[in-house]
Amino acid sequence: MSASFPVSTAASSVPDNPANAADWASLAAEVLAGKPLTREQGLRVLNAPDEELPGLLDAAWRIRNHHFGKTVQLYYLKNAKSGLCPEDCSYCSQSKISDAPIEKYAMLNAERLLDGARKAAESKARTYCIVASGRGPTDREVDHVAGVVRQIKDEYGLHICCCLGLLKPEQALRLKEAGVDRINHNLNTSERFHDEICSTHTFRDRLATLDVCRDAGLELCAGMIVGMGESHEDIVDVALKLAELKVESIPVNFLNSIEGTPLQNVQQLDPRFCLKVLVLFRLTNPATELRVAGGREVNLRSMQPLALYPANSIFVSDYLTTKGQAAEDDFRMIADMGFEITTGDFESKQLLALWSKGDASALPVCESAGGSCGPVCGSTSPHRKG
Repeated sequence: MSASFPVSTAASSVPDNPANAADWASLAAEVLAGKPLTREQGLRVLNAPDEELPGLLDAAWRIRNHHFGKTVQLYYLKNAKSGLCPEDCSYCSQSKISDAPIEKYAMLNAERLLDGARKAAESKARTYCIVASGRGPTDREVDHVAGVVRQIKDEYGLHICCCLGLLKPEQALRLKEAGVDRINHNLNTSERFHDEICSTHTFRDRLATLDVCRDAGLELCAGMIVGMGESHEDIVDVALKLAELKVESIPVNFLNSIEGTPLQNVQQLDPRFCLKVLVLFRLTNPATELRVAGGREVNLRSMQPLALYPANSIFVSDYLTTKGQAAEDDFRMIADMGFEITTGDFESKQLLALWSKGDASALPVCESAGGSCGPVCGSTSPHRKG
């Protein structure tokens, strides 16, 4: 759902330093009227004392409810290529500097990718996500994916999202021509902090891939990983940059540190701070799909349900290299909050149907799920797939 609002040129009636729930509500009203959040107001959100959290969540809910109502979108994906990555992203269990014991395999063949599409189509799924690790795809891999996508489009007509890493213009065009609808490529962090987490590619490389995909007519999915040592200013800068880029979807990941990676000893985040981050992204990107992605369970913990006030999407089941919360627990959480599930693919629909009958454990979850795609697609590899 989307809406356009006139952009106000009048001075804000809300101080950069709101002091109570009424001020946060007024700020939400201005955002709904089309006035962009300032950097100072964004920092105020992240620095707000915990007693202001109810007011912050209420402000985010006003905006989320206006654009998306009570709907929650669930996502699964197909992990088409695992590990084997030459990049040195410090957060990633699939990088060349990681000692994490993960499964590694080359690009899946057409039969296995088509089988995933068949399962999605049988449940009238809208989106099928194809994810591959690595710096970027070879032309042969792009041709392989493009060929499979054409078959999927011909046979099932599914919405296709690909997470393939750094792309060249001709590769993006081939994917678009084949029927790919959206590319996921996360910023991960701010330009200022990027070199602290990766040296084998730059922040500008990531922006270039997003520009290439936009020029090719592809929709954009891009987000960040919170908790890698960045400052509040870095988080606000990413939120504002994504608003500038006008991406269609934003996955917000909270670092789930993996043993064997350089960030293995990073402490978990405060769940209240995680909620403030989600509020920030909703205020800065009011009409954009916002997903709670990798690290949701370990960082938000018992406060996971509150994330649905700013966010309108979550990832179900496992991540790329770590286990996620049981799908039936996600369904129960959504139902208990009074929200409505918009199912995403074959497994989520079947799990939802079984859960409603009290038998979700009877069906195994899919092998790959979620929305932070891995280093190749610009995501959060220790986090969820997708």
